[in-house]
Amino acid sequence: MGIKGLTKLLADNAPRGMKEQKFESFFGRKIAIDASMSIYQFLIVVGRSGTEMLTNEAGDVTSHLQGMFYRTIRLLEAGIKPIYVFDGQPPDLKNQELAKRSSKRADATEGLRLAVEAGNTEDIEKFSKRSVKVTKQHNEDCKKLLRLMGVPVIEAPSEAEAQCAALCKSGKAYAVASEDMDSLTFGAPRFLRHLMDPSSKKVPVMEFEIAKILEDLNISMDQFIDLCILSGCDYCDSIRGIGGQTALKLIRQHGSIEGIIENISKERFRYQIPEDWPYVEARRLFKEPNVIAEDEQEIKWASPDEEVV
Repeated sequence: MGIKGLTKLLADNAPRGMKEQKFESFFGRKIAIDASMSIYQFLIVVGRSGTEMLTNEAGDVTSHLQGMFYRTIRLLEAGIKPIYVFDGQPPDLKNQELAKRSSKRADATEGLRLAVEAGNTEDIEKFSKRSVKVTKQHNEDCKKLLRLMGVPVIEAPSEAEAQCAALCKSGKAYAVASEDMDSLTFGAPRFLRHLMDPSSKKVPVMEFEIAKILEDLNISMDQFIDLCILSGCDYCDSIRGIGGQTALKLIRQHGSIEGIIENISKERFRYQIPEDWPYVEARRLFKEPNVIAEDEQEIKWASPDEEVV
């Protein structure tokens, strides 16, 4: 999910922090890419043909491999140096969100079965997208392909977005490329959306710059993290009745989630604060994520194994 409604919130309140860029404008840049998010896009878009994915002669799904191969070739041809980062073990605090996603996929799978039986093309496409899941095998297939292509692969100890942000903060990468906005919450100085868009349409890349965002919003990085938690993140529920715009207003007024809770305690009939709300732990995960230490972030490009590739 990332951060709920953050793109619109920034467009309305921090327009200087985001700008459209041409794909080719990142020539010579090292970009840390959220690999699993990219694979998810390829499985949805590249292989979408009714209910069928692209497969090889043995019947194995190859949508993710073809998408990863051709998009990586396009990046390299544009002079972009991709660094693919794969998810590790998710933090325990994310288990509830993962359970929700699993339940939604199960519902979508049943919806797809019924749509196929009814021959409803529109519902088939809708439920096909919702039932897609990136598996361990998809990830392993893509890691092998990328290594054969000579492209660096990093296996994050936990969240890929956090590791991407760490690479960006340490100067090992210019920006993070993903679709989930929580890369900004993890502190990525620059964040790119649509760089890995696999559709046939030429979608401009949207570049976000956190320094300008914070300046426009007139808040600190710590306050931005609290704003994202209040807006809705993967680690905990948010306060019912508080959306992005209200969260920004309250953060500006009271400075932190603690300040907000203290000042709206008399308005519980309006704002429902979750019981046992782990916002402190969520904040810690954004500020101190489990990532590979800077001096251990080894990144190397190599010549492709042409005989295999």
